[in-house]
Amino acid sequence: MNVKKIAAAGIAAACMLSMAACGGNSGSGDSSATNNKAGVTYPEIKLGETGKDIKTTITFFNGRTDMGLASYPGKNWESYIKDFNAMYPNITVKSQTDSNYADSALTRLQANNDSWDIMMIPAVDRSEFSNYFVSYGKTEDMDKEIKLANEKAYDGQTYGIATDGQTSGVVYNAKVFKEAGVTDLPKTPEEFQAALKAVKEKTKATPLYTNFAEEWAMGAWDAYIGGNATGDPKFMNQVMPHDKTPFAKDSKDPDTHPYAVYKTLYDAVANGYTEDDYSTTDWESSKGKMNNGEIATMVLGAWAVPQMKQAGDNADDVQYMPFPITVNGKQYATLAGNYSMGINKNVDKDRQEAAMIFVKWMTEKSGYSKNEGGIPIVKDDNSYPDTYEHFKDVELIVDDPAKEGEEDLFADINSDSELGINNGNGKKVQDIVVAAANKSKTIDQIMDEWNQKWGAAVESES
Repeated sequence: MNVKKIAAAGIAAACMLSMAACGGNSGSGDSSATNNKAGVTYPEIKLGETGKDIKTTITFFNGRTDMGLASYPGKNWESYIKDFNAMYPNITVKSQTDSNYADSALTRLQANNDSWDIMMIPAVDRSEFSNYFVSYGKTEDMDKEIKLANEKAYDGQTYGIATDGQTSGVVYNAKVFKEAGVTDLPKTPEEFQAALKAVKEKTKATPLYTNFAEEWAMGAWDAYIGGNATGDPKFMNQVMPHDKTPFAKDSKDPDTHPYAVYKTLYDAVANGYTEDDYSTTDWESSKGKMNNGEIATMVLGAWAVPQMKQAGDNADDVQYMPFPITVNGKQYATLAGNYSMGINKNVDKDRQEAAMIFVKWMTEKSGYSKNEGGIPIVKDDNSYPDTYEHFKDVELIVDDPAKEGEEDLFADINSDSELGINNGNGKKVQDIVVAAANKSKTIDQIMDEWNQKWGAAVESES
């Protein structure tokens, strides 16, 4: 059992002792049931008018340690807060960051106090949202204001607003591809391996940099197994929780579904297309290496593109392409939220209202999403940053929510299986790299083991 799971279990246990203390509710929509002391919902806030008389200090706890630095090449937190204060000079915003954010955020939730006002929501089951966070409003109303209103929703209430929308693709160096003679972006796993082979044979760049030493970077591979690999918006939340063998090779189209995603990594390592010594990878230096052409590809979300563009003098060489899987002649990419901003249910009326105002300002006025290479969350903003220039023929899909009564089924199976899909467990993906490098297991053997764990969990929850 990993740290995240232990912390989450502790949170749940603490809340079982006193649902009143943890804010358990029916989500019926009234202010007491949604922890809303401010008496105003997100749709009701008019920026520049609502809360002009509030004078308070709020804390924004987040994992962007890089944005806390004056040397950050993009727009840092100090600059955003300065812009916010031009509209709301009496609301002081303090940014707190943590390099071990996922675990630290869960620890703060477990403390269940008022030490923070806004938090980027860590791995918490939907049914526990109201134990810690304020509802921004009814999901049906929020859906008119923002994209992905259902992503952090439960029982008809929305508890989190994504900082920006993201798709999962591949960061690549266009100059390296050109030197290797790769003129068309690969659309299938076989074409991707061929491109990596060309890079290895014709350039000095590492074809695929795994970032093996960073567990979170290995866990990023999980993000591709849903819409990207299946083209099915129902797969993650409705199909997978009932499928005892979701990692099996698809008999009709073996280059699709989760199997094909993890096999792409396995084959790259087995073919010798990754770094010479995976144990020595370094995340911070990899940004500059991508920028200067020492690395050809990295499998990461679009959020990584701006950081790599800013890591050297060759910003135009750093580009982003769809993940190389094609389903029935078409490529897909799942649109999902980056970290979502949640508001503390324990803080007083003024701090809650100030926090909600700041979140709305971040969403609608700050320009954060575009600055960080993300897709704007404002409902009617359909503009896309330059990062997505190669996604014109790619269909963006949003995962359908779970069926009624099954809102926590995926999370429960995910926990019981200990696979931690999309939940920070990069260890299992690191194991793929090790097995491929040592030729100790085939990808089929690994996927069979995962199916056994997942299938047993599905059986136990049925």
